[in-house]
Amino acid sequence: MRWLSQVVAITSFNLKNLRERLGSSTVTVVGVTGVVLVFVALMSIAVGFRDTLSATGDPESVLVMRAGATSEMLSGLGGDTVRMIADAPGIATVDGVKQASSELFVIVDLPRTGSDAASNVPLRGVEPAAFSLRSGFRITSGRNFTFGKGELIIGRGAAAAFSGLTLGNRLTLGEAEWTVVGIFETGGTVEESEIWCDARVLQPAYNRGNSFQSVHARLSSPEAFDGFVEALDKDPRVNVKAVREAEYYADQSRVMTQVISTLGVAIGLLMGFGATFGALNTMYMAVAARTREIGTLRALGFSAGPVIVSVLVESVLLAFFGGALGAGLAFVLFNGFQAATLNFQTFSQVAFAFAVSPLLMLLGIGYALIMGMAGGILPAIRAARLPVTTALRSL
Repeated sequence: MRWLSQVVAITSFNLKNLRERLGSSTVTVVGVTGVVLVFVALMSIAVGFRDTLSATGDPESVLVMRAGATSEMLSGLGGDTVRMIADAPGIATVDGVKQASSELFVIVDLPRTGSDAASNVPLRGVEPAAFSLRSGFRITSGRNFTFGKGELIIGRGAAAAFSGLTLGNRLTLGEAEWTVVGIFETGGTVEESEIWCDARVLQPAYNRGNSFQSVHARLSSPEAFDGFVEALDKDPRVNVKAVREAEYYADQSRVMTQVISTLGVAIGLLMGFGATFGALNTMYMAVAARTREIGTLRALGFSAGPVIVSVLVESVLLAFFGGALGAGLAFVLFNGFQAATLNFQTFSQVAFAFAVSPLLMLLGIGYALIMGMAGGILPAIRAARLPVTTALRSL
């Protein structure tokens, strides 16, 4: 109890005198704030990108591609093949319509909003069932395209990220003229980064004959997946693989998420070293300024342990304020911020929103506390080892 009372007494005294060291303390807080702000902002890119792709698909949704293909871009299916896939057992039926859409996936070059730089934007040709099998689909502006016509509907994310995708605008894509007639959303999924049109109109525009990239389908139940896969595997007429959409898009986010996370950690560590040295300098200055106080306390019988704890508490507290401020600023400035980046696995742009999650904010604050501990430990040990006689000579 005596040791604890000494800790409380010295720590309280130190904290009350913080305003006397306001300048150096502010430098530490600002340094930690900057590190946490950058760290959380970078990591929120990875979280937002991953969340956008992992939100796509549900347990009943499946994607069928050519066997061996790792993405829709690398797949190819003939007209006869997609018909046999649509007839496989397990696919749901709504109002007598099979919930299967044979889809064509091409990449078009469009400039980013506010820039002349071209980006790879996905253009997806779909069939009528595409809208009902994607449960979150809805038109938010304009209307849906008419099958058989050169009309486009634009995902909400693509409309914000790329220029020329406003209602009524006309585009030349491939060998056809297209008119933008609507804006759609799908509940924050990756499809909001795409442009949709009639697959049968898209095929001649890009000289694709009667070919498709994939078949998107909704099963009658999640349990129907195994039977659906088994039926396709046993059919010698088709050479395809079926995966759950959620698993497919989660895998598509893997490489990009790893790249951004690695970059975020590397930059955070480099900046963290700088902030730690800033905290180290601040605490050394604090110990030097309190040499007489420490000597007096030691002469009065205070042990070294409470002195160490008091210095560490001050350092950690300054880091906590900086971390909390940095995490809060990251949330205010970046949470929900719309952006687009290239998905290395599909070579197409994906529109997404930065996601500053509570867990990410806690990680940022935790990182700040580590910096505070690292910056305070050496000055704390120096304060505890300060000879009483040396300290008292400065009185």
